[in-house]
Amino acid sequence: MRLIDDEGTQVGIVTAREAQQIAEDKGLDLVEVAPNAVPPVCRLMDYGKFRYEQSKKEREARKNQRQVGLKEVRLRPKTDDHDLEVKANQARRFLRSGDKVKFTVRFRGREMAHPDIGREMLEQISDALRDLAVVEQKPAMEGRAFSLVLAPNAKVLKSIQQAQRMQNQADQAAQRKARPTSDATDEVAVDDVDDHIDDDIDDIDGDDDIDDIDDDDIDDIDDDEDEDEDEDDTKV
Repeated sequence: MRLIDDEGTQVGIVTAREAQQIAEDKGLDLVEVAPNAVPPVCRLMDYGKFRYEQSKKEREARKNQRQVGLKEVRLRPKTDDHDLEVKANQARRFLRSGDKVKFTVRFRGREMAHPDIGREMLEQISDALRDLAVVEQKPAMEGRAFSLVLAPNAKVLKSIQQAQRMQNQADQAAQRKARPTSDATDEVAVDDVDDHIDDDIDDIDGDDDIDDIDDDDIDDIDDDEDEDEDEDDTKV
């Protein structure tokens, strides 16, 4: 096997017995980092310390990870242009925060005879928000409602990631500044290892959360609301 020491220097081709003896002499672990290579590549390291550092990174990533939410904005075929603009501005705030937005146009009674009105409204909103969003789900009829789902585009997501990265750096700098000098001198630096070692560590997946909206300008997402309203059907 090809052996790499704990400082990243290639020792050369050695037998498994010799590599194990070197690891025991240095009080380190012998870790196989490239099993498919010819010959296989092994490295000397303190594997317990490596796993500890990786778990710390995972906890930090999980703590700073932002879960994507789905905001729903409800419309009616009778919603005028001014109110439609207000709804679009609300959606802009959601998109800039990294959330997806679902627009729903609900029909009642004889309004079902004119579904084209709902499609036109959704297309109008999609055009108004195309600088921030991409269409994740095209306008489609779902029961008595037309729905459209927009997601933040790559430019918005990149700006959010940059802002989060800058905030993390600022937080880390504040922590280092507040940390006593004696603690700082006790830290042990851990060398970087080959990328394939990181394959042993599970990726952190964030599940999408669907958040309810309490904004007064957005209708309550309660399917029973239609039963509580006492409104005469009007022709469109």
